[in-house]
Amino acid sequence: MNKAETEYPVQSGSTFTKGLIIGGLLGAAAALLYAPKTGREMRSDLSEKWGTVCDKSKDVASVVAEKATDLAKSVTNKTTDLAQTVGSSASTLVSSVKTASSMVGDEMKQAASNVTEDAKNSADEVASEAKDTSSELSKDIRKASQETAKEVQNKTSASY
Repeated sequence: MNKAETEYPVQSGSTFTKGLIIGGLLGAAAALLYAPKTGREMRSDLSEKWGTVCDKSKDVASVVAEKATDLAKSVTNKTTDLAQTVGSSASTLVSSVKTASSMVGDEMKQAASNVTEDAKNSADEVASEAKDTSSELSKDIRKASQETAKEVQNKTSASY
């Protein structure tokens, strides 16, 4: 690129199109103003065309307002339906969660009761076994003590 191209970049096609349209409008306005009609005829033509443009603008505005109103009603109805659906779904979900949590709570209570009962039974069994073992051990110790005492007595009487 040379220096001129960097300082003055080429305009895009849309800029050319805009210029062409603006130039055409200015040319049409100039042609109307310099047309060989009298001022009165020109003013009546311009007034008539202005009235047509205003009428069409009012028609378009009323159609747009009507469609916007219809669209707003439609959106309002759909939003209301959606809100009702969400509300009913939320309440159903909440009741399901409450039911499930109460069921889990009941199962936990039952499981805790079962564990407590099993622990008590195990403790009773261990206590019973300990008592039996203790009494057997006590008997074995007495028997061993008596035998030892007899042996000591026998050995002492044999040594005299």
